[in-house]
Formats: sequence, structure tokens, C-alpha cells
Amino acid sequence: MNKENTNPLPQIDELDEKILRLITKNARIPFLEVARECGVSGAAIHQRVQRLLNLGVVSGSEFIVNPSKLGYNTCAYMGLFLEKAKFHAPVVEALSKIPEIVECHYTTGSYAIFVKIQTKTNNDLKRIIDEEMQDIEGIARTETFISLEMEFKRQVPIK
Repeated sequence: MNKENTNPLPQIDELDEKILRLITKNARIPFLEVARECGVSGAAIHQRVQRLLNLGVVSGSEFIVNPSKLGYNTCAYMGLFLEKAKFHAPVVEALSKIPEIVECHYTTGSYAIFVKIQTKTNNDLKRIIDEEMQDIEGIARTETFISLEMEFKRQVPIK
């Protein structure tokens, strides 16, 4: 669970925002190019990015895998209803052992937990539901939505 919201927000100035806009568009952009765009030295950019890392504003960089290029053509979202709230932690622990579950959220509303599942086929999704999720103690029932197409995905706006 993310408890960072209870801490005061770090002070971010216009230069930090410009750096964030550039590096979130392309995590592999060279610091010297960022420096040229921002009109400051490469050392200043390095120090600013290090500060943003230390503050937890950004965390590392990553390569994003395109699931469909690896044959993962089924993307589903599933809402989970729990028998009792006390089952939350053990259910999340069991879900974390299923590699095809790529996101897990503790939610308000109808579902106690909402997950994103990436599988190669609908049959693989069915197998995970029938053979892996049905045996998890504490799950009362589930509701599954298959995504037909992701229209867009983006980072939060840097203002």
C-alpha cells in the first residue's frame, strides 16, 4: 500500500518540471540534451535528477515491454469480492504469486481488490481463473472484464 501521500509534497520548481517533462517522454534522453533544452549545465541536470530520485518524485527508469509482441494478447481486469475484510492480506499474497497478474489495487466501491491480468490467450485466462484463483481462500467471487484495446496510457501531467 502506498503511504507516501501522508508526507508533505516536495518543493518542485519550473526547472524540475521541465526536466520531468523531458525525461518522462524519453527516459533514455542524455543529460546533456536535457541541459541544452533547459539552458543549464549537465552537472546541474545530474544534481536535479538525483534530487528528484532522492525525494521519490521519480524512481529509476525502465524498459516497457509490449505484451502483444511476446504473445500476451489477452488483457483482462478483474474485480474481487472478499468473504471478509480480514482476507485482504492473504489474498494479495496469493495473487502476487500468479505472474500473469501484473497490477493489484486495494479499492473502494464494489470490489475490495482490482487486478490487471495479461495472458497469451483467453484459454490461459480461463485456466488461471479456474485453476489458480478459485483455490484462493477468502475470495467470495470475481467479475472479469476483457480489454478489447488500450486507447491510451500516460503519465500524470507535469504542471
